Amino acid sequence: MERERKIEAPVIECKAVHKKFLNLAGEEHVVIGDIDLQVKKNEFLVLFGPGQCGKTTMINLISGLLPATSGEITVNGKPVTGPGADRGVVYQTINLFPWLTTMGNVEYGPKIRGVGKEERQKKAQYYIDLVGLQGFEKAYPVKLSGGMKQRVGIARAYCNEPDVLLMDEPFGALDAQTRYMMQEEIEKIWQKEKRTVIFVTNNIEEALYLADRIVVLSNCPATIKAEYKIDLPRPRSYVDPEFLRLRKEITSIVDITK
Repeated sequence: MERERKIEAPVIECKAVHKKFLNLAGEEHVVIGDIDLQVKKNEFLVLFGPGQCGKTTMINLISGLLPATSGEITVNGKPVTGPGADRGVVYQTINLFPWLTTMGNVEYGPKIRGVGKEERQKKAQYYIDLVGLQGFEKAYPVKLSGGMKQRVGIARAYCNEPDVLLMDEPFGALDAQTRYMMQEEIEKIWQKEKRTVIFVTNNIEEALYLADRIVVLSNCPATIKAEYKIDLPRPRSYVDPEFLRLRKEITSIVDITK
């Protein structure tokens, strides 16, 4: 008798998640329609859609920074009721502590959790090396370029060893050349240091370069419009015929921002 295949529970599960806000006039503004979403362990999932469609709100709901109006979000089977150490967040604007060096910023999370100096600095050094910042351990943020600051932010998030990494358009403020470089870097880091990642972008090339799966969101209020499993071999080529075909197909279904 063939043994039954074990179905692994999702790391993240969103069930009928709905979010609305009240404006200054007291009127309801629905940002997230009912969304059902599951994310597997070590999956690199990209939320893709037009600007202002609710992608950042989804990140804030999963991170626990915002409560859902209705529905439920779980991480490793536990309901999300607020921020937690099992989730790390990297935003477009990296808020590094300006009075701390690269080492000080990266080791900050373990330090406030009471991890000893030798252990936390050894761990921090590993992630500093991983993001290619060896030699900049004593540099303060003011001396770092935009791309280097993003690397510090990524190293800081990884150093906390979260189960889930939430990345909200982390390269959106970078110039085109630096952005391409950071896409290559984050793909290499993810391959080496597997984490469950939810990555937000409105750049289709970035989505296709990074994703295991792309979830296309509709215009606000956001609902899931389509999903694409991306089976292209890594590292990916921006001129691969299948890459170009998918870019055209996905772009064609994205709503135009109102």
